[in-house]
Amino acid sequence: MKISRNWLKDYIKTDLKTEKLGEFLTDIGLEVEGIDKFESVKGSLEGIVVGKVLTCEKHPNADKLNKTTVDIGGDQILNIVCGAPNVAAGQTVPVATVGTKIYAKDGNFFEIKEAKIRGEVSQGMICAEDELGLSDDHGGIMILDEAKYEIGKNFADYFELTDDEVIEIGLTPNRTDAMSHYGVARDLHAYMSTNQQKSDFEKVSAYAFQSEGSNDFSIEIENVDLTPRYIAAVIENVQVKDSPDWLKSRLKAIGLSPINNIVDITNYILHGFGQPLHAFDADKISGKKVKVGTVYQGTKFKTLDGVERTLNGSEIIIKDGNDQPLCIAGVFGGATSGVSDETKTIFLESAYFNPVAVRKAAKFHGLNTDASFRFERGVDPNITKTAITQAIKLIEELAGGKVSGELLEEYPKKIEDHYVIIRFSKIEQILGTKIHREKVKEILKALEIQVLNDIQNGFEISVPAYRADVTREIDVIEEILRIYGYNKIDAPQKISFTPVKLDADDQDELENSWARTLQSLGFNEVMNNSLTSLKDETDAVKLLNPLSNDLAFMRKSLLEGLLQNAAYNINRKNQDIKFFEFGKIYHKKETYEERKQLAVLVSGRNNAENWLQPKSATDFYHLKGYVKVLLEKLTVTFKETALEDARFSDAIAYEAGGKIVARIGKVSAQMQKDFDVDQDCFYAEIELELAQQMRSQNQLKFKDIPKFNKIRRDLALLIDKNITYQELYQSAKKNKSPFIKNINLFDVYEGKNLPDGKKSYAMSFELLNEEKTLEEKEIAHVMDSLIKSFQKEFNAELRG
Repeated sequence: MKISRNWLKDYIKTDLKTEKLGEFLTDIGLEVEGIDKFESVKGSLEGIVVGKVLTCEKHPNADKLNKTTVDIGGDQILNIVCGAPNVAAGQTVPVATVGTKIYAKDGNFFEIKEAKIRGEVSQGMICAEDELGLSDDHGGIMILDEAKYEIGKNFADYFELTDDEVIEIGLTPNRTDAMSHYGVARDLHAYMSTNQQKSDFEKVSAYAFQSEGSNDFSIEIENVDLTPRYIAAVIENVQVKDSPDWLKSRLKAIGLSPINNIVDITNYILHGFGQPLHAFDADKISGKKVKVGTVYQGTKFKTLDGVERTLNGSEIIIKDGNDQPLCIAGVFGGATSGVSDETKTIFLESAYFNPVAVRKAAKFHGLNTDASFRFERGVDPNITKTAITQAIKLIEELAGGKVSGELLEEYPKKIEDHYVIIRFSKIEQILGTKIHREKVKEILKALEIQVLNDIQNGFEISVPAYRADVTREIDVIEEILRIYGYNKIDAPQKISFTPVKLDADDQDELENSWARTLQSLGFNEVMNNSLTSLKDETDAVKLLNPLSNDLAFMRKSLLEGLLQNAAYNINRKNQDIKFFEFGKIYHKKETYEERKQLAVLVSGRNNAENWLQPKSATDFYHLKGYVKVLLEKLTVTFKETALEDARFSDAIAYEAGGKIVARIGKVSAQMQKDFDVDQDCFYAEIELELAQQMRSQNQLKFKDIPKFNKIRRDLALLIDKNITYQELYQSAKKNKSPFIKNINLFDVYEGKNLPDGKKSYAMSFELLNEEKTLEEKEIAHVMDSLIKSFQKEFNAELRG
């Protein structure tokens, strides 16, 4: 949302620079994303002076150019080559002197320089209106009234030019109270007034207009739940014309295009106070009656953009006396009832519409307007009258209109403020610091929150209805903190927390935990279509009525989708792949089978290339490491087994309780070829439901950090080549010693100086007694038992 500094000054007076105000706004949750400069005329006509054409003759070397001399005052006579067809001696004209910047519509500019044009010196430029940014007219140079314009004077002195600073605020959806200049000023004042910053806030109230005579219009609200409040005014003798420059500049500064004075005034009130208004041509309202309700489903209605829309029957509709739609309330006006240049009498509407109904209508018709943006979030029901009377004031001033009769108003059931009880103990608990009760009361007053009663440990308060997002004690505490200042809350020296036992039956929690882990390891999540085409239709679930041959089957594996993702990225030079996907697979066996899996695919380099380390290709063991990190969260012991799977050239499985929980493998060359993937890919899949069933019921395990140090001992073993590390690891795990805490393989050697058929494994063992320091004889006993086990089971030999 864009906020004009000049506009903001109408409501809050402060000498602080815009950058400082931006800091304050960010501190109170209205995050400033940027501050831009606005000029009603780009360049502010700097360097443009009033000149008089003394002579004008044809250019000797160009048929379409003229050679002129121009007096710009102070004995300065300039030679200027001009291509305008209407230039003539004796004219008073605007002249861009050397060094002046001439701006185009897109913001680009060129600088006027002294130059030779076809051999003749030119020391400036006589300007057209579009070149100065005053209009789009380029029919010729701008000819001025010599009686009004003085030769040599700055051209800008004859215009009311506006310079402004525009603050871009990234507004969160809940802050409908700040979706206006008045709301931002009110919030800013609340912060400044409680933090020793001088500011004067101009509170706006309803304008007391003088009406003339009476009018024959009436209003009827068919459903007060859809339209709790509705106010209208009939204004006669309006003159629809261009708005004055100051109003145009206000709207242009925030990115709006001026249309005419009536429409511009409604936009001014909308962005000034956050209350949308709508002006109808009163002569186009049949029966001089306005109804607010609904129409039959299927009713056709042409909106302001010329599109004929079919209404669904749930929209709030503004209708005339014959029940003909005039406007989709709070969303978009009608094509036939709007204000035009011929309009003499307007019916001006200000209302509070049901936010849910407006949101549904806007979404259904695909319309996102400034009005719907505010109505669907809940505008201030108590500013409705202030807004319409302030609009009346401007219409009287700028369009010459006069209100006929009294305001037409329906407000059968007042929207009450929110009653809340806040406790000081709760404030201290949430904020982690104690705020004096008088400071709390000062902040509440600044936020226009009324303290109804002091109670023993807090306040009974009334929150104004325009704060639709502040309805609970916690909301009020957030408001107090926002104005008190986040930066004033000291970081605690000690953090205390209560461990929460995770719900082992919550699969979403497990998925989220795994997703966060993979993201922290550099993975990106993908989502693929469950429908696919299959080469092998064995066990496949086929759709009875497929959309196409390419979407005729439910997927049997997540691998194919991930290979497609990989191919797409690799073809675009994104060759380092780390993808994961949560999804369901489907099979038709004796019965239909549906399982949910986590699939992981890696390919390319494991680490990005840099000066510190060489390129490192990802491999099977990298993926195996990632999967082990995930499975460790289950706190279940797994058995690693070889796996035969046509999708893989090499593969293993992790089993627990006789069931396969995870499969890991190198994708076969044929599968990679089928998907046009020309680099090695490694894939893993984990059965989610099975993993969830095996999940430990007591996942949180807390214990003190050991007081004693771990002892490390290494063994270099000479073993047969067919013996795996997994077998050695399992043998060591069976050792009865309680002191073995960690086992690791840190070196493998095969080749020179070793007997045929042999290899060397170097393993480390970390030993710890949590009760006391281990003695050497205890360590020796453990290591001896390990060596004997390896010798007995694997015929291992110790290397020196």
